[in-house]
Amino acid sequence: MQSLYALAQSNQINLEKEERFLLTSMDNMYSLYLTLINLMVEIQKMAASQLDMSQKKYLATAEDKNPNKKFVYNEVLTMLVNNELLQDAIEERKLNNWYLDDEYVKIIYKDILNSELYKDYMKEKVSTFKEDKQFIIDVYKEIIAPNEKLYEYIEDHKLTWIDDLPAVNTIFLKFLRKLKNNEHPQSYFLPRLFKDEDDKNFGVDLLKKTVLNDEKLQEQINGKTPNWDTDRIADVDNILLKMAICEFLKFPSIPVKVSINEYLEVAKEYSTPKSSIFINGILDKVVKDFEQSKQLNKVGRGLL
Repeated sequence: MQSLYALAQSNQINLEKEERFLLTSMDNMYSLYLTLINLMVEIQKMAASQLDMSQKKYLATAEDKNPNKKFVYNEVLTMLVNNELLQDAIEERKLNNWYLDDEYVKIIYKDILNSELYKDYMKEKVSTFKEDKQFIIDVYKEIIAPNEKLYEYIEDHKLTWIDDLPAVNTIFLKFLRKLKNNEHPQSYFLPRLFKDEDDKNFGVDLLKKTVLNDEKLQEQINGKTPNWDTDRIADVDNILLKMAICEFLKFPSIPVKVSINEYLEVAKEYSTPKSSIFINGILDKVVKDFEQSKQLNKVGRGLL
């Protein structure tokens, strides 16, 4: 959608450039995922460093000399810190965000220390793996994911990261919830970005086919909006309509209902408050016409 919008706003159609942008932005989603995991690693390292410094104080108190090390030795954090494959992946992509911008690590670490979650967790000096895992899940959900400073940093750092953030947060929490002590290889936190090559190619194919069939797709929209001038349709709505109609006609394995539901959700997120209703009405007319003219060529059962 973003690539098609950029093409629509430019005076020149540079499909190759937008293909590169699309592929790069998809790959950057994985970099965001690794960056957020690495944030957890850096938080643990900061806690360990502060613990070490407190013990070396010249006038160390009894508490300084015998501190509660439960957070530093949290089994989930330790698992991430000691994951060599994870660190190799981070180094390979040169994701040194938190080395260069360690003030964000300090902000979030301080928020954790000041939270009731942390205070409750640290009341005891020992815990089970299950308790450690639940604490990290709660910290991520309630402190890290909604952190405004982190949100601003991500928004400023890469153009597409802010759109990917909700999905990446969900994916990381999914892996945390399924985590079992000592039952996973180091590759557990390094999933494939794409299910397979077809999955990877889908975005590029959708971009190409929507652009190359632009006039025909526009005709379908114009025919369903007799009381509307084309320029009255919001640009994003028009693009989403073209993408959906393209999926109807050019992607036989995708069910019509799935396409409609996906584009309605995108419209709710990126367009006007009434866009989803407008888009749903147009697509409903398009589908009925395609069914009557037998233009839908869906493969498999239940794809209509």
